[in-house]
Amino acid sequence: MAATFPEKVAAVFNESMKIGDKVRFLSEIGGGRVSGFQGKNIVLVEDEDGFEVPMPVNEVVIIGEENYDTSHVITVKQQQNQKKHAVSVETEPAEKPVTFKAKPEERKGGEELSVYLAFVPMDVKELSQTRFETYLINDCNYYIRFTYMTAEGNGWRLRASAEVEPNTKLFIEEFGREDLNSMERIAIQLLPYKRDKNFLLRPTVDVQLRIDSVKFYKLHTFQDNAYFEQPAIIHTIIENGKEARPLVIDTKQLKEQMYGYTKTESHKPESTVKVQDDGTVVVDLHAAELLDTTEGLSPSDILNYQLDVFRKTLKDYEKKRGTRIIFIHGKGEGVLRKALVNELHYRYKSYTYQDASFREYGYGATQVTIK
Repeated sequence: MAATFPEKVAAVFNESMKIGDKVRFLSEIGGGRVSGFQGKNIVLVEDEDGFEVPMPVNEVVIIGEENYDTSHVITVKQQQNQKKHAVSVETEPAEKPVTFKAKPEERKGGEELSVYLAFVPMDVKELSQTRFETYLINDCNYYIRFTYMTAEGNGWRLRASAEVEPNTKLFIEEFGREDLNSMERIAIQLLPYKRDKNFLLRPTVDVQLRIDSVKFYKLHTFQDNAYFEQPAIIHTIIENGKEARPLVIDTKQLKEQMYGYTKTESHKPESTVKVQDDGTVVVDLHAAELLDTTEGLSPSDILNYQLDVFRKTLKDYEKKRGTRIIFIHGKGEGVLRKALVNELHYRYKSYTYQDASFREYGYGATQVTIK
């Protein structure tokens, strides 16, 4: 006689039955807990009164979810197979992660420290819109532990701290032109050393750099170099063991750096900044005078550049009270003049200003007096 479906379920459950399991009878009312076994076919069930009732194993079912779906049942045989599989997996050797890393190669002539800071446009063909990346270039045989900081008021803010391997470069950060005002003064500290070998002790390096934001508007300031496929602005921190000069720039030197000329006795500088005999400073803010080319620059980019020159000039002469500075902005649509007046009204309230001499400059210049 073929077994009924409930009997098949009971047979499956009974393969995993053990003493203490709670069970019920299939063909009779009642049940209890398994107290023992008699052979392979009889299970002893202790009822609630303490009596042991012998029952055929196919007449007893473990009480669980009361359904006859056997797909979720794990039999004794399956448990044994799982244990065997677990043992076999544990005994198989696990794959070890690859931990080997080739040591950085040293090069001839790399024992003297040479480290540079680089600013690289992400899209040099779209200079008016591109963002920039900052890299530290380690062009020597030493590991370099460095800190990269920018000035904030009378203090400094740490922007990056890391280790760069010998003869390689390390990405530091990405920034836009809107961040340039916070990057005018940069400090870099270097600690050189070697790993797993003796080396000559090199002094630590502590250098401050002044970053001219004006250069980020001029295409020609991004130069071809040996470290990047695209042009970049590269500042020397230390080269062949000689540190960059510390940040000690007087106003005259700063003006020369800002406007790209060096005054000599035999050569009159071609500049947008001129000092008259009476000490009056004249600054021509026309875009054609400030920029080599305006190709790729929007009107907003040009205006921001002109305002940058305006601010830097006032900064240059802020301690020279009584100095008169004439900014030539032209008549045009008056956009630049309005922008200058707005700056003077909100940022330079202590300075006085007026229209410059009509006879000399027409309606196209504003005179500012440092107070």
